Amino acid sequence: MKKILAAVGIVAIGLIVWSQVFTEKAVASLGTDSFDRIEHQLKPLLTSALENNKIPRSISEDGSIRWIGKGYDWTEGFWPGTCWMLYDYTKNEQWKKGAVAAQELFRHHKNLTNDHDLGFIFNNSFGKAYKVTGDETNKQVLIDAAESLSTRFNESVGCIQSWDCVDNWQSKRGWKFPVIVDNLMNLEMLFEVSQYTGNEKYKEIAIAHANITMKNHFRPDGSSYHVVDYDPETGETRSKETAQGYADESAWARGQAWGLYGYTMCYRYTKDQKYLDFAKKIADFILNHPNYPEDGVPYWDFDAPRIPDAERDASAAAIMASAMIELSAYTNGKYLDNAKHILKSLASEEYSANPGENGNFLLKHSVGSIPHGNEIDVPLNYADYYYIEALLRLSAKN
Repeated sequence: MKKILAAVGIVAIGLIVWSQVFTEKAVASLGTDSFDRIEHQLKPLLTSALENNKIPRSISEDGSIRWIGKGYDWTEGFWPGTCWMLYDYTKNEQWKKGAVAAQELFRHHKNLTNDHDLGFIFNNSFGKAYKVTGDETNKQVLIDAAESLSTRFNESVGCIQSWDCVDNWQSKRGWKFPVIVDNLMNLEMLFEVSQYTGNEKYKEIAIAHANITMKNHFRPDGSSYHVVDYDPETGETRSKETAQGYADESAWARGQAWGLYGYTMCYRYTKDQKYLDFAKKIADFILNHPNYPEDGVPYWDFDAPRIPDAERDASAAAIMASAMIELSAYTNGKYLDNAKHILKSLASEEYSANPGENGNFLLKHSVGSIPHGNEIDVPLNYADYYYIEALLRLSAKN
């Protein structure tokens, strides 16, 4: 992993100046100086996180760090996951310290059964911890979280319920059993735990969920709805809507990224050709869409008003790049070339922050939820997570 970033386009010109004009030659060979630049940017965030014993999520309007509170938060696993990736590369004990401190803040959430995001949270933190350290206690946390997640599976529907619909904003939508496309990402933990334990139950749940989502969430062109609501008694589809996209029939950019990543991952574990074919279909929808920007960083929704002046979503771009790198291993070079193009853009001064700016997060210009007026044009911890993951995946291909 010491060749991390060896194939992306950042030409380092020191730790003070953050930007550079990129060439195709630079994209093909990125040195450790540029990785030093990434580590240099994140170290003050690590120091602050350790001092405050908190997990950074984004920044507030005044530029201060937006910390995750004491309650449950679907993004809480991304920061320790980022720290584990950096520790695995650098062997710097401070990153390990940061990872352990952060994930201990939410270890007890492994027993929660009222939300679907346990895969996001635990696979990206304790799951990485187990792979890096081999510590069996981390694996047990992952197993416990998978068991909690599996309680949300409904056999009549064939899916894991995403949100509960009582005493929250979702209850106003009239949903009974909402499933969001994001939920595909939580299946990776189930596949992993099935391998660790030999218990096929977790894998069977993941496959059932992937199949029903493929059937009901996606349109003929490969784009997806955000939310599909089911009747929990009969399994029938009640409605197809959005919560974070522009409109029910629009293509929310991060939703397309989750689908691309999710089915590429499903193929990795099952080698079922239909998942690979479907991942390619989603990727081609993205790449061939008339509103897909030249720099590869999508607008927050492919059908957003105000295009070409609509907000971009660097988080969606990072997820897409990471997924396309893996997809290229199973297909051809087209997806790898597009992933490199996205990463080249993300590494430019347009999307990468100058040292000490942007709350010491790496990427600028991400979007949480425009319909909710939440985290618009800000850094997000999961954007940085998937950006670094993409760079690691790219370096592993060299």
